[in-house]
Amino acid sequence: MFSLKTLSHRMPSVARLVFVGAIGIGVSACSEEKAEVKQVIRPVKVVEIAKAGDTRKLDYSGSVKARTEMNLGFRVAGKITERLVDIGDRVMPGDVLARVDATDYQLAVKTAEANLAAAERSVETADLANKRAEQLFDKSVAPKSQLEQAALSHDQAISQRDAALSALDQAKNQVSYTELKAGQNGMVTSINADTGQVVGSGTAVVTVAVDGEKEVQIAIPENDIAEFKPGKTVKTSFWADKKLLLDGKVREVSGSADQQSRTFAVRVSLPNDPRVLLGMTATIEADVDNGNSYVSIPLSALAEKDGKQMVWTVDRDTATVHGRDIQVADFTGDGVHVTEGLDTGDLVVAAGTQFMTENLKVKVPDQQSALADTEQTVR
Repeated sequence: MFSLKTLSHRMPSVARLVFVGAIGIGVSACSEEKAEVKQVIRPVKVVEIAKAGDTRKLDYSGSVKARTEMNLGFRVAGKITERLVDIGDRVMPGDVLARVDATDYQLAVKTAEANLAAAERSVETADLANKRAEQLFDKSVAPKSQLEQAALSHDQAISQRDAALSALDQAKNQVSYTELKAGQNGMVTSINADTGQVVGSGTAVVTVAVDGEKEVQIAIPENDIAEFKPGKTVKTSFWADKKLLLDGKVREVSGSADQQSRTFAVRVSLPNDPRVLLGMTATIEADVDNGNSYVSIPLSALAEKDGKQMVWTVDRDTATVHGRDIQVADFTGDGVHVTEGLDTGDLVVAAGTQFMTENLKVKVPDQQSALADTEQTVR
């Protein structure tokens, strides 16, 4: 056996060079083979672009109200002496809700009664005078002018009596107005004045929500108000009961925006359901035409190159990635809305975009895994 060192000393110089070159080629070939063995195909997490929806959803929150709410107040001014209801009480037509001091109005009734009695005496006196004038005129004792004057006095006395009677009726009405009564079945929702307070005529004292149809009032910004027209069907859900879903209809749309919030008030009527209570928080959801068609991608899929926003797409046939410029519409809590650059069915790298290079070989999950948004990530 000869060592490589001994053999090299015995070989000619040219043969030595050839031998060393052969060894180098052999080592190089082994290195390349070893490099090829170490090449790793990166697994990637991808999302498949679905078809852009023809509609989009708008949702706004509001509270359940009665369609009719009555702010009840006294028809006369005075000091409140009694409040007979509390918030939450049920009321029926004719129930007394509150009273004001009726002393002055009762005195006015007595005055009107006295005036009526005096007017009736005047009518009796004028009637006697008129009859006497007729008798004297028939006997040709009194002239016709005296008869006419007596008749006019009688008619005037009757008119004064009628006026006094009307004044008495009015005074009695004023006394009845010192009691605030409910006009319809409903529930007391607020108390705006209490015992001892002096209120004017028409001042709201008690608010009653009338039984019957309920509705939700929401505030819509001006950019979406065109999507809410009277009669439009919307979905209604409730924070207190996730299983309670009702179909509502837009009943009323405000003709002008609120000066402070710059929103339009919209009222949505609800079907009669005993589970819906006044004051519940409700969410109104409406489907509207998607004027600006877009697709959504995760925020982690967004990349940037040369100052332009882009994504990495995967070629299904070659399993390689390629950069593609996109047009971003806006950013949302769910991801990014893209209006240009992506088509239905495209596979987009959803994570690890910083590791991607053009024509990089990657391992793509199978179809079902991709659609299910697999947990594979770039390592």
